Amino acid sequence: MSDLQAHASSFGAVAAEYNAARPSYPDALFDELERLSGHPLNGADVLDVGAGTGIATRLLAGRGARVVAVEPSDGMAAVFREVGPDLPVVRASGDELPFQDASVDFVTYAQAFHWTDPERSVPEALRVLRPGGALALWWNVKDYETPWLAAHQERMAATLPGYHYYGGVIAGPEKLTEAGLEVRAASLRWERRVTVDQVITDLTSRSYVAVLDPERRAPILAAEREALLAEFPDGQLVEPYRLDLYVAPKP
Repeated sequence: MSDLQAHASSFGAVAAEYNAARPSYPDALFDELERLSGHPLNGADVLDVGAGTGIATRLLAGRGARVVAVEPSDGMAAVFREVGPDLPVVRASGDELPFQDASVDFVTYAQAFHWTDPERSVPEALRVLRPGGALALWWNVKDYETPWLAAHQERMAATLPGYHYYGGVIAGPEKLTEAGLEVRAASLRWERRVTVDQVITDLTSRSYVAVLDPERRAPILAAEREALLAEFPDGQLVEPYRLDLYVAPKP
């Protein structure tokens, strides 16, 4: 198994932590998605691919979309069904979508497109999209210019050989452009107030930590918790994000 495959398959074991601590998305994201695509979500047929535990899926449904989640991990799909039992989830990946040609209005990837093979996933998205439909990719990226996050990044990079943050791994818009698609982009700023324990739970759900043996993982998490509490004795902190959205209409 390659390192990429190992990291991609690590989420099932930490699905509960993922659902509990990963950030959500502001309403403005979906306003921008509608603006850039030129189509409303209300009444649209959507495939939310790499849906995980359904954080974005539930928000899309809340905007009136008819959403089907697509998720390859057993563990993630199991938590999805627990927290969103009224929403359908299909076990599959973006590289091979088990849906008919021209059957949906949107194909969305929330924090997930980088786990696909774009040479397969982009043609698959275009195949299932109706004329005028849109492929949309987005990522929450922590603002590592914030001092406490910069210090956190330094500690993780020194401790974990496999450490990465999204700023170094996202190539979504380039892959869409290489496929001959017009890419429309928007970037939003938002933040959330969290506890130190939530930060540690979020860290637990990251692939570069999830792939570690428990004996290796526990002291790293304990040391990071101690470092954060030393800086934030009340256990409260603000986590700022840049939210990058890329929308490619089907030609």
